[in-house]
Amino acid sequence: MSSNDIVVLGRLAEAYGIQGWIRLHPFGDDPLGWRRIPVWYLGREGGPWREAELHGLKAHGDGLVVSFVGIADRTAAEGLKGQLIGVPREALPETGDGEFYWADLLGLAVVNEEGALLGKVAALIETGANDVLQVVNDAGEERLLPFVDAVVLEVDKPAGVIRVAWGCDW
Repeated sequence: MSSNDIVVLGRLAEAYGIQGWIRLHPFGDDPLGWRRIPVWYLGREGGPWREAELHGLKAHGDGLVVSFVGIADRTAAEGLKGQLIGVPREALPETGDGEFYWADLLGLAVVNEEGALLGKVAALIETGANDVLQVVNDAGEERLLPFVDAVVLEVDKPAGVIRVAWGCDW
């Protein structure tokens, strides 16, 4: 499976316990809903993806832990630390109005109310308060725009544009 077919959902962190569980840092809302997806893919940034059959996913404290078939002890779980988890796009549920998968926003042009191109979305950052668009222009200059209604006026995925209330000199 190629990287273009996979939507990244999160990153695996440190091992939890001695029975192969590992902490999961999700990159989206409702990660417990991902239990309905039986096969996940594991991989590193830019590397190949491999199938991993989900054994369990549960809330634990203020986070999540996950286990995979064939990962039965702490040592095996430690070997997964830092890997990305993803699933094929067709395995994901449809988004509602005003909802987007981060992967769908990457590469979109960001244009302000005056029609000036501010750059393209290079990444999204989760801050806790709200998500932030990392926008980079052709000169390599970076802007960080909060992904909130007061700033993001419209996301037009078919046109490949995000319209924002943001000045060129901000």
